[in-house]
Amino acid sequence: MSYLVVIAHPDDEVLGAGATMYKLAQEGHSVNVCILSGDVNARNFRPSTEELNEDVNSSMNILGVDRVITGEFPNIGFNMVPHLKLVQFIENAIIETGADVIFTHHPADLNNDHLHTSLACQAASRLFQRRSDVKPLKELLFMEVPSSTEWGLNKTMNQFSPNTFIEVGEDSVDKKIEALARYRGVMRDYPHPRSNEAIKGLAAYRGGQAGMVYAEAFESVFRRGF
Repeated sequence: MSYLVVIAHPDDEVLGAGATMYKLAQEGHSVNVCILSGDVNARNFRPSTEELNEDVNSSMNILGVDRVITGEFPNIGFNMVPHLKLVQFIENAIIETGADVIFTHHPADLNNDHLHTSLACQAASRLFQRRSDVKPLKELLFMEVPSSTEWGLNKTMNQFSPNTFIEVGEDSVDKKIEALARYRGVMRDYPHPRSNEAIKGLAAYRGGQAGMVYAEAFESVFRRGF
C-alpha cells in the first residue's frame, strides 16, 4: 500500500508517525511525505537551508521514505494562504503518490499551521469522489505531535482521542529517535516532550493502553473497509 504523511513542517512527520513509517517501510510499503512549509523560516535554532535539506534527507533515509514532496507555504502563516491552494497542493501529492492511507495533524493542535494543514487535508481526502481517475482513499488518520497536540488548549474543539494503536516495537522507536536526532535544533533535554526520554515514554504508554510493546497512537476519522 501507499502511505502519505501530510505535515506542516519538517520533523512533524517523525514526531507524529516516525516509528510507524519505519515499520511500514520495513514491511515493503511505500511511505511518502508531503511537507507544506519546507523552508520553516520562522523556526528557532533553524539551520541553514542547505543544512535543513541535509537533515530532511538524512532523517527520511533512516525511516525508509520513498519520496518527499515539499511546498513553500509561509511558516506560521498558513492562515494567510487561500484554503484552496493548500487543498490543491495536497491533492497533487495524493495523485503523485497514489496514496491509500493518509496521516496528518489533529485540528486541535496548538500550532496554527497544524490546524490549517489538517483542514486542507480533510478536504483533499475526498478527491476520489470528484475524480474517477483517483483511487478511493482507504483511511485518514490524525496523529499526535509532542509539544503541540497535548497543548490543544481550545476546549471548544474536540481533543485528540486515539482509537488506533500501531505496535512498533522498541527497534522502531529507537529509529524514530535516531531520525529526530538528524534534525538540528529540534530535540530538547528531558522533561521536554521532544526529549528522547519523553518520546520513548509516550510510545511505552500508548503501547500499554492497547496491550502492545511500544506503540504510536492515532485517531482514525475516515475508513473504508480493506
